[in-house]
This record gives sequence, structure tokens and C-alpha cells, in this order.
Amino acid sequence: MKTFPKPLSASEEKECLLRCKAGDQEARSLLIERNMRLVAHVAKKYQNTDYEMDDLLSVGTIGLIKAVNTFHVDRGSRLATYAAKCIENEILMLLRASRKYAREISLYEPIGVDKDGEAVSLVDVIEIENREVLEDLIMDQDIQELYEAVGECLKDQEKQVVSMRYGLFGKKAQTQREIAAAMGISRSYVSRIEKKALAKLRHQLERNI
Repeated sequence: MKTFPKPLSASEEKECLLRCKAGDQEARSLLIERNMRLVAHVAKKYQNTDYEMDDLLSVGTIGLIKAVNTFHVDRGSRLATYAAKCIENEILMLLRASRKYAREISLYEPIGVDKDGEAVSLVDVIEIENREVLEDLIMDQDIQELYEAVGECLKDQEKQVVSMRYGLFGKKAQTQREIAAAMGISRSYVSRIEKKALAKLRHQLERNI
């Protein structure tokens, strides 16, 4: 893979962002050029798909340009944090559009971004719900589809177990043993219900990609 210029320092980046906001096209170009290494880093995650690395870099660069154009210097985080998600989103749109790549869905996979552009997983959402600051989270289409899938493809008992197990829909997360006691069934039965429900959810989400 080709080499790219080293990233800007925090102070250099802030200066360029302020100049860019004022309409300085040279500063804008510098921000894009100095973050091409980030594009390459994100694109490398998808190098085993049906697309050549040059194609991924080209599409990722579009995401970087969008990030530079829309980033707010006063948001309190580095441009790279926000840009990484924009770059990845652009690449994922390409892969999803061609149906040549299916993501694995898990509780720890990024399913959205927060107000600072940080990747958020379902586990993060559950923790945030418990801290009663869910309103601060910017939820994207993936998380909405997850909740819809719970209602669409799970039976009442499966929905109850998954909701209690992972603290969904405002419920408190509980252990399998606690759920078993609350529902009057064995822990092993709770485990079987949970496993079957998660398999259904995964299948439903993969169909929606």
C-alpha cells in the first residue's frame, strides 16, 4: 500500500479547521491530504471483499471529504474520530448496495454513532439507557432496525427473555438465573430461548442489509 503524509498535530488540525470554516480551500485540501492515512486504515478492514483496494480508497476518500465539509471544530473531539465513521459508512454503503458483503451482527459491533462521532455498540446503548442519557445518543438506522426486528421476528416469550437479558426497551439487564426465577422456568431453558432468539435476530438483520 502506498505511503501517506503523517497526520497533522492537534494544534495544526485546529488551525486548518478554523481556516477551512472561513472558506480557505488550501486548508481544506491539507486536511484531506493529511488524513488519507486514516482512509487507508479503514479501507484495509474491507480488503477481503470483492472490491480492489483502490476502489475502497476512492470511496473512503469521499467519506473523508464529507467529514471535512461537515465537521464542527467546537464539537470537542478530533476530526479523525468523526472522519473514521464517515469513511466507514461510505464504504459500507458501497458494499451493501452491491450486496457483495454481509456484516456479522453482534452485541459488540458498531451500530451507530454518538454526538461526537464515536462508534456505539448495543452494549454501549444498554449502558447509556441505564444512565438515563439515551437522549444524548444519535441513533442511526441500524439501531432502529434492531428494535424493529425484536418486535417483528420474536415470539412473546423470546422477546421477554431478550429484553430482560440485555436491558432492552428500558428494562434492567438481568442474569439468566434471575430471569428464570422471574418467569418460573429453569435457567437452562432461558439459555435455550435466548440462543434461539439471538439467532432469529441475526438472521432478520442480515436480511435487511
